[in-house]
Amino acid sequence: MLPGNIVTEGLADLGQDYLDQMARSIPQRRLGTPADIGNAALFFASEEAGYITGQCLVVDGGQVLPESMMALDEM
Repeated sequence: MLPGNIVTEGLADLGQDYLDQMARSIPQRRLGTPADIGNAALFFASEEAGYITGQCLVVDGGQVLPESMMALDEM
């Protein structure tokens, strides 16, 4: 699993302005939650993922997409 920016207690000291700035850099316009990561992990543990092996799933709201920032600027 390759998580993006996830809201945890470790981010609390960064301040709301910084968190808002982080969220603006993500196409879904929000930080991830522990539940987002948990849901992805549950998928990998499910029967539906029974034939998937050796994979990493990026769970980041689209942040690592190379064209993300350009697309956001055009919105």
